Amino acid sequence: MVSVRCKIIVKQELTKLGLHFIIVELGEVEIMENISAYQREEVKLALLSSGLELMDDKRSVLIEKIKNTIVEMIHHTGELIKSNFSDYLSAKLNYDYTYMANLFSEVQGTTIEQFIISHKIERIKELIIYDELNITEIAWKLNYSSVAHLSNQFKKVTGLSPSHFKQLKVKRRSPIEEIGSQEQIALKVQPLPIN
Repeated sequence: MVSVRCKIIVKQELTKLGLHFIIVELGEVEIMENISAYQREEVKLALLSSGLELMDDKRSVLIEKIKNTIVEMIHHTGELIKSNFSDYLSAKLNYDYTYMANLFSEVQGTTIEQFIISHKIERIKELIIYDELNITEIAWKLNYSSVAHLSNQFKKVTGLSPSHFKQLKVKRRSPIEEIGSQEQIALKVQPLPIN
């Protein structure tokens, strides 16, 4: 679940099923009720009908947290990440980076680095299209060491320089949801306190 649209869909589906949620975050839902196996299956089917998947194992949950942290960091926050991404992910998710990197590669068939680069390139495209920042500002915002580094990486991935991309009449971008694999949601059950 990597977009606001996904969060809205999840909230709607849970409400339709009569479930009360405490939190609906990117890739994670916490509901108040203890649910039966039947209700869990209902949630799973409702989400599948909307193009979302319910995750059942801890490894999948961690993969989704990694992806959501990257998406949030690149697409949805204004904060500049001062440390490198491996340190940031380790601190944010409280896991050893080597473990996360190996698990991510094994399950996703790509590296965390490639996933980050794919999202950064899409964000660069977006910022170029908006035309509010110049390439130097974009490089700084996305934590590139230099404009040359951004330009080389952009050209390697897209086949175009950022300036050539800017000149194109038809600018092709990928929706955030399509960068990476199928969207998934972790479901946490929080029992209601008995008064």
